[in-house]
Amino acid sequence: MFPFSTDSAFARVFSFTFRLWMRQGGKVVAVLAVVLIATAADLCVPVFTGRLVQAVAAAETPWPAFAALLGLGALSVAAKIQSYFSIIELTIPSMRAAEAEAFAHVQRLPADWHANAFAGSTVRKITRGAWALDEMADLLLLALLPSMLILLGTIGTLAAFRWEVGLVAGVGALVFLVLSLSLTLFWVAPAARLANAQDSRVSGALADAITSNGVVRAHAGELREDARLGLVLSKWAHRTRRTWRRGTWSGLSQDMTIWALRATVLGGALVAYTRDLADAGEIAFVVSALGMLDGYLRQMGNHVRGLQKAVNDAEELVDLMVATREQSVARLPETALSPRAAALAFDRVGYGYAGAATPLFANLDVSIPAGQKVGLVGRSGSGKTTFVKLIQRIHEINEGTITLGGVDIARVPLDALRRHIALVPQDPVLFHRSLAENIAYARPGATMQEIRDAAERAGAAGFIERLPKGFGTEVGERGVKLSGGERQRVAIARAFLSNVPVLVMDEATSSLDSESEAQVAEAAERLMEGRTTLVIAHRLATVERMDRILVFDRGQIVEDGTPADLMARRDGLYRALRARQTLAG
Repeated sequence: MFPFSTDSAFARVFSFTFRLWMRQGGKVVAVLAVVLIATAADLCVPVFTGRLVQAVAAAETPWPAFAALLGLGALSVAAKIQSYFSIIELTIPSMRAAEAEAFAHVQRLPADWHANAFAGSTVRKITRGAWALDEMADLLLLALLPSMLILLGTIGTLAAFRWEVGLVAGVGALVFLVLSLSLTLFWVAPAARLANAQDSRVSGALADAITSNGVVRAHAGELREDARLGLVLSKWAHRTRRTWRRGTWSGLSQDMTIWALRATVLGGALVAYTRDLADAGEIAFVVSALGMLDGYLRQMGNHVRGLQKAVNDAEELVDLMVATREQSVARLPETALSPRAAALAFDRVGYGYAGAATPLFANLDVSIPAGQKVGLVGRSGSGKTTFVKLIQRIHEINEGTITLGGVDIARVPLDALRRHIALVPQDPVLFHRSLAENIAYARPGATMQEIRDAAERAGAAGFIERLPKGFGTEVGERGVKLSGGERQRVAIARAFLSNVPVLVMDEATSSLDSESEAQVAEAAERLMEGRTTLVIAHRLATVERMDRILVFDRGQIVEDGTPADLMARRDGLYRALRARQTLAG
């Protein structure tokens, strides 16, 4: 694939970078202006160096040429300093925008994407890509652009001295650039891309083991995790070593090309001098111009290698940005929900997981009146959790309709739909923030008194106020500083604060001790009052007080009724499951 075709890494990364830059067009123009001034000053140095030597050789005053050189140096330094300050003002907003947009994009990727991605790898892709944008700005605007301009200008001045010398310099520079680009893009870059992918896997493996440290220690798995990471690091070391070695060989090839060019150009100038076709001042000019050409060619070789690395570093970020986002807007013409809409209905709903041979749900029909408390039970994999996720539109149905308060949820924007539903999961995840912030996540504008009231109703205020910092206590990553029961009560407080009409509970007491279970169950009872409630039940004793139970089996609702009705069915699945759990208990 040609490196600058529309689907190449370079084209994708450059397009993404330029879009960010064009939001700050004035800053880009400012950088280009000062870079051009500095480049013009540098281009004039060989000319006045030649005039200085010529004046000395002819016993003329050298001071005008000397003064010109000093002035050019001062102008070049001043312009370069200004270019550095200008690039800072361009780069930092670009990096900030890239990280913010990448984070926003990842937040809105589908649940299936997150289920298959390592959080550590994703973070690494975003941060590495943002720093690559800094490197690209320096290389493209402060390095490659002036280098290319000086290269062209120097070749032009050498051609003005003798066209043969200029031709040799031009052909040599072209050979050098073609060689540099070819080696970098077609030999070094593919290896670097694989090394970066493995680097992201290292970050993912580290994050996976560290965040699961409790499980590792509980099973004395430290040595196993050491060995597992060792395998990942070995592959990273192999790929990185290969990339660095290829870079070294590429640099050596470029050095050899520069030495051949230097010998040819300088040799041609000396031949002209021995034939009285050039004087000492002109030779000084050629030597000075050759030194500049040599230096900038070397720099360009390094810059091309650096640009390749920056592009590879940014490539995963750019690819992340084009991953298909969850559909946040309504799939059909938009309709608003009634503030207290709570009646749910499935009408001939069909849904199947991607790649599955058969759909999970087919022609699923069920109605749940507003305010009804419904238990969802059944064997693992029977469809209970998926049923709830379809209501939240975490998965999109393939056919049929789901309505909430009589409104097709496909016509409701995702943020509005999900703000209408409170979720208390089996294992609540808390942010490493204060307890007040965690509770208020359901309603960011809540007052401290409202947060306290919600905690009180959830039975959480007691343990919170006993903590040294009370509601200001930070809970650790994923809430690890709290017990399971305490996390559940914080999640219930969050649901109380949201005060929405639909509640989903995923067996909130299944992993708690008896005392914590009783406290959480009491808080959950208060939370369910007046709300349409769906309780995913793994322990069937927890749904005995539900108004209704839906029994799932292989994607079908095979039984539907009150707990008493279902227990009265001698050959019923619910009764069999309940009896099995009673015997196991």
